Formats: sequence, structure tokens, C-alpha cells
Amino acid sequence: MLFSLQFEDYLAAIGGSNEVETPETGESFAVQAPEYRIFSRRPMHILDILASPKPSLSFEFFPPKSPEAWEELYETIRNLESLQPSFVSVTYGAGGSTREMTHDLVLRIKQTTSIPPVPHLTCVGHTRDQIQSILERYAAAGVSNILALRGDPPRDQPDYDWSSGDFRHAADLVRFIREFNASGVHPDPRGFGIGVAGFPEGHPATSNRMQELDFLKAKVDEGADYICTQLFFDNHDFLDFRDRCRLAGITVPIIAGLMPVTSLKGMNRMAELAAGARYPAKLIRSLNRAQGDPEAVERAGIHYAAEQCAALLDHGVDGIHFYTLNKSRATREIFRSIGLDAVKPS
Repeated sequence: MLFSLQFEDYLAAIGGSNEVETPETGESFAVQAPEYRIFSRRPMHILDILASPKPSLSFEFFPPKSPEAWEELYETIRNLESLQPSFVSVTYGAGGSTREMTHDLVLRIKQTTSIPPVPHLTCVGHTRDQIQSILERYAAAGVSNILALRGDPPRDQPDYDWSSGDFRHAADLVRFIREFNASGVHPDPRGFGIGVAGFPEGHPATSNRMQELDFLKAKVDEGADYICTQLFFDNHDFLDFRDRCRLAGITVPIIAGLMPVTSLKGMNRMAELAAGARYPAKLIRSLNRAQGDPEAVERAGIHYAAEQCAALLDHGVDGIHFYTLNKSRATREIFRSIGLDAVKPS
């Protein structure tokens, strides 16, 4: 996700077990990649993916913390690969705390599936040399795209000094990646495709909505190829955000971020973590009718997300990005309910 969220919070948000929340002992473990590989000529660069007349359909994963969770994630990937997502993104922990795990997961997806991986990259706490090294490793591996984010400082640095680093804003990171692209190091002459974050309900750190669009436009003007939004539950927020972007001269594709509510506990937790995610009355009424029954709550949440998805497609959305929390069931149910399992995205 695009807001401040540690990986243990992901699982807490959906009432998951703590079996992947290993203590930070410094111990490492080896994970055996699954024995499957699919070769494909499908487009890998985001410019080619988004050039398709069909909307992109994509998923987000995060690096697990235990061998058991890695195996569960590979099962999720196997379940979702049949839906032929346009790409999948892989998150990056606050302050770069999952740098190596993100890199390993990105490479495993690229090497063992047909899905183009898009690693998140945050610049907070990183030097120019460190970002250069990360980009060189991804370029050497043939990774085609990056989602460039400012990111959040580590939890143990609440008074982090933003003025002390080489990068203060996501626009600075976008500019640096464009400079890297111009160096010709990447095997694709276009270099990395670059995505940035957008916030239909408003960025929690920016109360001035006019200024917020100025910041977003600055990222696009520095060279971003597309925008992927934070999750939202009212399509009006997204459609109005898209209109305001166009009025501000932001013309790149805007991909909508969706996540179904699958539990009341998760709903309350996500409201906190998303810094004020707004739940419409229609969704609340639907969940209330479930009367606290967990299965009924999940069905209601999936049904609501499916209606959101269908309406966005009817409004000509450039793409939809599903925040999966490393689970496959809800996403597969949404695809089935509106016929997307029969659609093969480019």
C-alpha cells in the first residue's frame, strides 16, 4: 500500500495469524522457489502495458517474514497468475527495512512467473549511491519498472530530519531515476518505467488540496509515466480526483487502487493505518446487515468491491490495482463476479 504501513500491520489489519511476524533477531532463512516457470512474450514495460486499449489489472504483494509465509505467498501467486495480471507490485518497508526481501521477491516473481514485477522504491533514509546501486541491480536483472515513493522513516526515528537526506520528495527520486535511464545502463533503451502515488481522498500530510495537486504534477513533470492511487471506497472520490488531475494538466494514466473489506477488525484497523480512509454509508449499511457474522461480512465486502470495480470499468478507468494483503480469495471472487476471469489483460 502507499501509506505508512509495516508488514505486521498488514496481517493485523485482516485478523491474520502472527506466524509471519518473526522477532527481529537478525536470523536469515532460505526459501526454495517453486518448481514452475512460464515463458511469455507479453509486454513488460509499463508504457507498453498501458498502451493497450484494455484497462490494466494488477496486484500488490509484500515480502513475507517466515519460510511458511513465503510458501503461502507462492500459493497466492499461483492462484492469481491464472488471471494474467498486467503486473504485480512489491512493497518496500519503511526506511528501506525490507530492501533485500523486496529485491528477492521481485526477482523470484520475474524468474518463475510470466508476470512483470514492479518493485516499490522509497528514497527516505537512502543516499544517492544507495539508490544508484539498487537501480543497477534491478536493471541487471531486467526489471522494467519502478514505483517511486517518498516513503516513511523507520518507526524508531519519529523525529526524522527530512532535510538531512539526499532526497526530500518523491519528485527528487523520479528525477534521479530519469537521470539513471539517460545513462543507458538499463537494457531497455527507455530505461525504467516510473510510477508514482496519488491520493483520491487527499494526502494525509497535505491539507491544501490545490498544493497537493501541484506536488503530484511535479512528480509527473519530472518524468513519471503513470499514477497508482491509494485505496478508496467511494468511486466519486476517484473520479473527481481524476478530473482534477486532468484540469491541472496531468495527463498520464491513473490506476485506481482497491481493497475489499473482509473483516470488521480489518476495516477498523485500515481506517487507522490509511490515515482517515472514508467508508461510505452504503458500505457501512451493507456490513451492518451481516450482523457481525464473519462469512457474511466477507461476502458483503467482496460484493461491494466488485460493484466498485465494475463501475470504474464502466467509467473508462485506465487500470485497477488490487491490494491483496498476500491473499488470493477475495480478488479471485471479484474477478469471477464481474467476468474478469474470462478477460485476459495485456
